[in-house]
Amino acid sequence: MASDMVSVNITSFADPSKYQLSKLPRPVVSEPTDVVIQVYAASINPIDVKKASGVFKAGLSEEFPYKLGYDCAGVVAETGTQVSSFKVGDEVYVRLPERSRGSWSEYAKCAESFVAHKPKNLSFGDAASLPLAALTTLQALRKYRGSLAGKTVFVPGGLSGTGAYACQLAKNVFHAGNVITTVSTAKVAKVPELLGEGVVDQIIDYTKEDVMALIPRGSVDFVLDTTGQAMQFLSLMTPSTSTIISISTLPSGTQLQQAPIMNRPDKPQLPFVMRVALNALDSIKKLRASRWGVHYEYLFLESNGKDLASLTSYVEGGKLVPVVGSRVDIRDIEKVREACGIVYKGKGGIGKTVIDIIR
Repeated sequence: MASDMVSVNITSFADPSKYQLSKLPRPVVSEPTDVVIQVYAASINPIDVKKASGVFKAGLSEEFPYKLGYDCAGVVAETGTQVSSFKVGDEVYVRLPERSRGSWSEYAKCAESFVAHKPKNLSFGDAASLPLAALTTLQALRKYRGSLAGKTVFVPGGLSGTGAYACQLAKNVFHAGNVITTVSTAKVAKVPELLGEGVVDQIIDYTKEDVMALIPRGSVDFVLDTTGQAMQFLSLMTPSTSTIISISTLPSGTQLQQAPIMNRPDKPQLPFVMRVALNALDSIKKLRASRWGVHYEYLFLESNGKDLASLTSYVEGGKLVPVVGSRVDIRDIEKVREACGIVYKGKGGIGKTVIDIIR
């Protein structure tokens, strides 16, 4: 018999000030490949708070109460009959798929294929900070056609949740020769402190310095656009071989329709007009980029346990260090709302914010 659990949720689309903590039914194994996780820690991502505010509601209806959160780390509490890689008691972490969303809860459930063993050298909180942001950057860096070894990689917002992991992976895993980032004045000294000495080669204080003047034209091979400025950087790119991957502009309508976020039992369909409009906007960006000889595309994360297992090996090998800026307790809903509000506004935070469920 399923019992209840504490969970952060909303009863209608809302900003973080309306998040509530209440008892909801605990997930149980319903498919042979299911893994139920007792959540020890979760983390906050922009998609969590933006989607909860209704940013996709034109094409995506939701059931309420709506459980928040995709990232978590914890201990396997129950497994389906066909689960072969995990057993009860294993320490794991995961970026939950859309149909299993709800990591800001005492328990979470998803298919085995999304789960990976937690890095042995990390706490649950630090591990929970990784999945969505680090998976996104790993998959983005792989989009470069050819090797990034010795190349120039530009990651604006190098101490954001995604940026912090992108800089490290670019240098330590993809062996970029020159990693450039932007941060505000107060964060300049924190870049080597948090990411490691020598990970970032050029730190630009965007509040005092002009990025476009400091980076030579035609010198950048890869940009991970974390700030929505992709089109502003076209003149900086190396013609014919460079790539801009954006996670902060808009996807095409076709991409959004096929995205994991739409992979749900009710098979939602975007309105035709919305799909056409998004396709048109994306085509314009691609055309602008192609005039500079640049490959541009928007990236949707494809969550999977195999890539998470790669991240585990990077962490255990000292190539990737979590960057956690703050922590809140799930039972202090005011603090949870406040932390989510900072992510919602996209200003001020360093790295990821972790929600502790079991300390």
